[in-house]
Amino acid sequence: MIRYLTHNEIDKEKWDAAIDQALNGIIYPYSFYLDQVAPRWEALVYNDYEAVMPLPHRTKWGVRYVFQPFFIQQLGVFSSKPMGADTVEGFIDAIPIHFRFCQLNFNTYNTIGGGRNRSVRKRRNFELDLIAPYEQLYANYAENTRRNLKKAQKSGIFITINSDPDIIIQSFRNNRGKDIASFSEADYLTLKHLIYSGLHRGNATIYSAWDETNSFCAGIVFMQSHRKSILLFSGSMPLARQNGAMAALVDRFISDHAGENLTLDFEGSDQDSLARFYKGFGAKECSYYELTIHNFPLILKPITDLYLSWRRRSVRN
Repeated sequence: MIRYLTHNEIDKEKWDAAIDQALNGIIYPYSFYLDQVAPRWEALVYNDYEAVMPLPHRTKWGVRYVFQPFFIQQLGVFSSKPMGADTVEGFIDAIPIHFRFCQLNFNTYNTIGGGRNRSVRKRRNFELDLIAPYEQLYANYAENTRRNLKKAQKSGIFITINSDPDIIIQSFRNNRGKDIASFSEADYLTLKHLIYSGLHRGNATIYSAWDETNSFCAGIVFMQSHRKSILLFSGSMPLARQNGAMAALVDRFISDHAGENLTLDFEGSDQDSLARFYKGFGAKECSYYELTIHNFPLILKPITDLYLSWRRRSVRN
């Protein structure tokens, strides 16, 4: 039986054990992660935590709704046993009606379809299996990627590991972040706390690139769990576009972990320019699904459509 649990009713020890054992487990649904990006999150739980689904939620203008938090690409249903479409549909049907609206990304292993009052949008992601030797992985790099690595070498780019994440966040805010109005001061603070929590737990790794004058060029935060390392966040200075710093960072991570039973998850993207960058390292395209449920009167549907359109334009995919 699927039960709906409020935040205080969730046994977080059992919850985290369920994520530990999940065949499709990833870092996002752990309680420490959800507590920071979606405080007071609720959940659907099957029997004694045999399968679970987090419900991050908010209330606005008196309306309760389920939302996809920043800094999480995929959620959905997680289980220690193989799941069919019927299992996932059962969880979707169990989402309480008091959530008048729901917009949530399900994970790659969840198959979902459309239905009454709901729609499904296919999203793309890119992943690279690192189990092969580095030479074999490098052989699959695109020519443009190799050119960028040569630029980085000529520019004297060098890389440090687990340096201060603040400089990465600030470089993002001062550059690309200027065009993302939906990121608030609180969101950046959440990101900072999330990264430090990951470092403390041993789930996060930070790679930073510097030029020959010791000037910061770019940085990437990787978050790891279940033999998958996710490119969670990156920030760069304008000079990184000329000296290949970002390509050097990804290549260094691949070189460091080549031959390991590890998948590099690039966390997107629906943007063609980023998709080309990720594919340039030999990453393969895979899919996940975004579910939207409207429990509003028909007259209010255009308002939620406008909100979704604004949010999609605002967030890095």
